[in-house]
Amino acid sequence: MADTDSTILLIDDQEINVMMLEEILKDDYRIITATNGKEALEKLRTLAVLPKIILTDVVMPEMNGRQMFEVLKADKVFKRIPVIFITAENDSETELLAAGAMDFINKPFKPEIVKLRVRNQIKLKDYSDSLEEMVAEKTAEATQTLDNALQGLANVIEHRDLESGEHVKRTQLYVLALCDCLIVNGTKYAQEVFDLKPNIIMKSMALHDVGKIAIPDRILLKPGRLDPEEYEIMKTHTTRGKEIIGELGDINASLYLKHCEDICYGHHERWDGKGYPRQIKETDIPLTARLASLADVYDALVCARVYKAAFSYDEAIKIIVDGRGTQFDPVITDALMQIQGRFREIAEHYQ
Repeated sequence: MADTDSTILLIDDQEINVMMLEEILKDDYRIITATNGKEALEKLRTLAVLPKIILTDVVMPEMNGRQMFEVLKADKVFKRIPVIFITAENDSETELLAAGAMDFINKPFKPEIVKLRVRNQIKLKDYSDSLEEMVAEKTAEATQTLDNALQGLANVIEHRDLESGEHVKRTQLYVLALCDCLIVNGTKYAQEVFDLKPNIIMKSMALHDVGKIAIPDRILLKPGRLDPEEYEIMKTHTTRGKEIIGELGDINASLYLKHCEDICYGHHERWDGKGYPRQIKETDIPLTARLASLADVYDALVCARVYKAAFSYDEAIKIIVDGRGTQFDPVITDALMQIQGRFREIAEHYQ
């Protein structure tokens, strides 16, 4: 009885070879056939479920086995299908193996050898798929654990900074709204923002002030404006934040942590280079940090602090527009202008 869950794509232009292999394998597998590489690729693109394995001759008209194999290797989906070559005496098995072939079946066919090699490769494929699935599950579990830990850390900072309220949540949503606007409107940052993954940028925004955990209470909780010396200490929350993020894991191996670092370290830089801590300017400032900067300032303006009253929404927009091209990225500032109503909705909902 053929296993309909295990399909084999058999490719050979010689009818006798197809008939022999079908006879050997038909009781155990569902067989799909093609007479050359071109026909095989056309069939692959129409299948709802891909074959477990491909058996292909080397020498065929229109597109031979080697040519088809190169196409398969270049496709992100098809390259995962194991390929067994049907080889004649003059075929170079070493060359095919070096190219990535999984195994070989030699002519003339020996039924038991054919069955064993096909069965073994399918078992290996099933095992590999199961292992990848387990790794994916563990990775997702680890990512969720990291998400929870980082959000918990953000909450600790938020509660320590008594004036912040729902500051973290609001700034996350501001940044996400800006990302959506930049993409939907086809701005020059659209592809870059898309590649940086807006949802990850939003999550990373939770830790933009993580460095404040290292700021003394007498400064962080001071009920008034900071004096110059205190302000210099407060500014170190950017560098301390970078250090803390660096201790959480490999920055270069995690887009999430990379965004966290860029935002922590860069959200107080200015477009004109007069910010801190590095005084970098324009596009030398990571895009994620430029987004965070505008979101952070807007929220600081529209929310009351112990040392100032809240500005109106219109006043906040005017202050930010006045900083277009000096403090803020002009393109991001223009995006805010388009969605200022959305910013106001967020600010009013998360008070």
